[in-house]
Amino acid sequence: MSNGQGSTGNVIAAICSLFIPGLGQLVQGRILSALFWFVMACIGFAITWVITLSLLPFGWFLVSILSCINAAMYKAKS
Repeated sequence: MSNGQGSTGNVIAAICSLFIPGLGQLVQGRILSALFWFVMACIGFAITWVITLSLLPFGWFLVSILSCINAAMYKAKS
């Protein structure tokens, strides 16, 4: 897999992170970053659930977009 922005690996990782935040980072082999994004998504979901008392996970969605961007822009150190 090639490295850098726009590479196939980063596109696949970005798509994975769109569905489950942190999954794309896990695919890229960045375990701590994956854990960070997943925990942040859970916190975002919990906060928005407490505020709105509904299951509309817009906190999760916001973090998933940010995680997707992070996975897409990742450039491995050579």
